[in-house]
Amino acid sequence: MTSRSSNLAIVGGGITGLTLSISLTKHGISHTLYESAAGFGEIGAGVGFEPNFVRTMGLISPALQEAFLTCADAKRPEAFDKTPAFFQYRIGDLRVPERKGLKDNLVAIKKDGTEVKIGEKLFDWRSRPGLRGGVHRAHLLDELVKLVPPHICKFKKRLIDVMEAEDGSGDAVLSFADGTTATHSAVLGCDGIKSRTREIVLGGKEEARAVFSGKYAYRGLIPMSKAVKFMGDYLPLRSQMFAGYHGHVLTFPIAKGTIMNVVAFSSRPTWESEKWVVDSSREEMLKDYETWSPMIKELIAAMPEKPDIWALFNHRPAKTYHQTKPKIVLVGDAAHASTPHQGAGAGVGVEDCYILGEILAAVSGNEDLEKAFKVYDEIRRPRSLKLVETSRTGAQLYELESELGDDFEAIEDRMETRMDWLWDYDIAEDREKALQILKGSANAGSSARL
Repeated sequence: MTSRSSNLAIVGGGITGLTLSISLTKHGISHTLYESAAGFGEIGAGVGFEPNFVRTMGLISPALQEAFLTCADAKRPEAFDKTPAFFQYRIGDLRVPERKGLKDNLVAIKKDGTEVKIGEKLFDWRSRPGLRGGVHRAHLLDELVKLVPPHICKFKKRLIDVMEAEDGSGDAVLSFADGTTATHSAVLGCDGIKSRTREIVLGGKEEARAVFSGKYAYRGLIPMSKAVKFMGDYLPLRSQMFAGYHGHVLTFPIAKGTIMNVVAFSSRPTWESEKWVVDSSREEMLKDYETWSPMIKELIAAMPEKPDIWALFNHRPAKTYHQTKPKIVLVGDAAHASTPHQGAGAGVGVEDCYILGEILAAVSGNEDLEKAFKVYDEIRRPRSLKLVETSRTGAQLYELESELGDDFEAIEDRMETRMDWLWDYDIAEDREKALQILKGSANAGSSARL
């Protein structure tokens, strides 16, 4: 049988879609990238990558890793510390001493005989050595675009449906909102948490759509020159987590330390609006943190006067990341949209792109795409579904809602090890496992033909 070359469609031009395009380009795999907007763009503000994710970028392409370094804080000396802090954990809620029966309402906890006050560091939540850092999403996207061949990009292409071609080829026919169609060997769905490709793969099942996680967030960017005036020179330039009951506040530097990114989380049982991002007010935001320390209140007051509330949704576990007729595979947030409580959603999407690119480079042609997608699903789905679940329970831990409550010594012990599975992962092992599965199935196919 003569192998027919694959011509793939990437749906979605965010960080994952562009990263996957870079991976396929490296391997010389023909593809077209379809983006629904008039141009590339990212919503949101800061996003962080830990060393294992940055190393994976380098495996995809040294130019991809350099693109990250161009707009990251990764070249700061702290990036090479033997034990860098992922976040410095502090208590920001004034209700903590009250509920613990402490007479001084500024003392959050007594640890090792020492009084730790509200806002003081309780412990360092350690990351791993190596290049790491935060970037502005839009800045990273601008760098990734430079690595994608311009001729493969098609804009204003909002996907409506994917059907199997009627000519018996098994190809996928994509229909777009502008009335046009395109035919490809298969579709790689990188279209995010509101993914149309996910709906097609999973049909009308509940897991096709995202659900409200019970958390929402205010996001803001504060010029570093302004942040140091009320937080001092030390705190804004290092990643901080301020914990409280049913809420927590994160700050970390982005844009090479010129901007402090702020994400202030809170809780509610339901989300009634059809929109996931709604207008709010500074008064409403301050009300959510009325029991918190003066510094947190000042931090919140420095946020935009008319902030947005971002409802945090995540996917239910999918039973598969691919389908056969027509051939579609889900990548990144389209497969496993997570809440941001472990700072790993984008990084795990980068891992997807590396493994999928290596698998596609190893198959012989169009006839093997189904096999390739099945192996990708087997390798990637368990790890990425674990990310979604542990991110959800992570928020409960930070916000004193887990079975540990406000036992801060137990919380410290839990946080010391809870990210080991994520950060100490050797993606090279999964690459080799994937290639061995492919080799085994190929050998089995040869034996069957004999």
